[in-house]
Amino acid sequence: MNPTTSQPAHRITLPDATGPSPAQTGQLPVSVIVAARNEEKNLPRCLEALRCVGEVYVVDSQSSDSTPEIARSYGAKFVQFHYQGGWPKKRQWAMENLPLEFDWVLLVDADEALTPELANEIQRAIQTSDCNGYYISLRMYFLGKVLRHGDANFWKLALFRKGKGRYECRLKDQDASMADMEVHEHVVVDGPTSLLKNPLIHHNVESLSRYIQKHDEYSNWESRVLLQGELNQAEAPAVGAQARRRRWLKKKLYALPGSPVLLFFYRYFLRLGFLDGVPGLIYCSFQAIQMFHTKAKIYELKRQEDLQRN
Repeated sequence: MNPTTSQPAHRITLPDATGPSPAQTGQLPVSVIVAARNEEKNLPRCLEALRCVGEVYVVDSQSSDSTPEIARSYGAKFVQFHYQGGWPKKRQWAMENLPLEFDWVLLVDADEALTPELANEIQRAIQTSDCNGYYISLRMYFLGKVLRHGDANFWKLALFRKGKGRYECRLKDQDASMADMEVHEHVVVDGPTSLLKNPLIHHNVESLSRYIQKHDEYSNWESRVLLQGELNQAEAPAVGAQARRRRWLKKKLYALPGSPVLLFFYRYFLRLGFLDGVPGLIYCSFQAIQMFHTKAKIYELKRQEDLQRN
């Protein structure tokens, strides 16, 4: 376990639920952790698809909409997470502190949905395999369209044995301006891992305004990571090959003048993002804009450091 996780940086509100326990009515012996904040539009679809699992925790961040009521109406165990900076963030905190009932943990975002095919594959995998973790691909919907190009889809290690998986910590000095849950940290698993064939459905955008708001926080985090350097770089080989390739590409691109334009060219033309129509154009453009925001914030941070020294 990362030694920083022992710091009492967060407060817990104990879970509650209404109706029958999912552990009594579910069929898939998995504990699901759903990270949420103001997800009233996405959460019903997410929880409806999780009716087949044994236990569902919705870990909220003081939502101001109907997220709590929706979670309880589906019988989920509802927990409030109070982020006070530092590490761990939301999902790692949940993995360490919640009394998870089952031996397998599945991490699902509120804008994702489990399919029956994936549920059946998970059932077979956890019963017959010696692996400790599984990578699951995301089938991304953006503005109502499946994105099949533009380097939009990726794999994440979302299913693992309880106690065998933990998030890498790429930046220890974090605050709420960088989101209260892991941004581009990945789960590292002790032991063998494998791939599942069926994807999670990922509805990437609720509205463009919300998308921009989230990615503003992500660029705050990324600018600090790139400026201050990585923590625990020795863990990088344990992260999936796709994540390593993406990090390598970003590191090289950030060092080049005009890198946001180059990223757009790479995604939209070389990775065939133009085949996804207008949603593909918007998605590739937003990825380039986020890179521009990150580079601008790196410049701002460097300027602030220079002023403090002088």
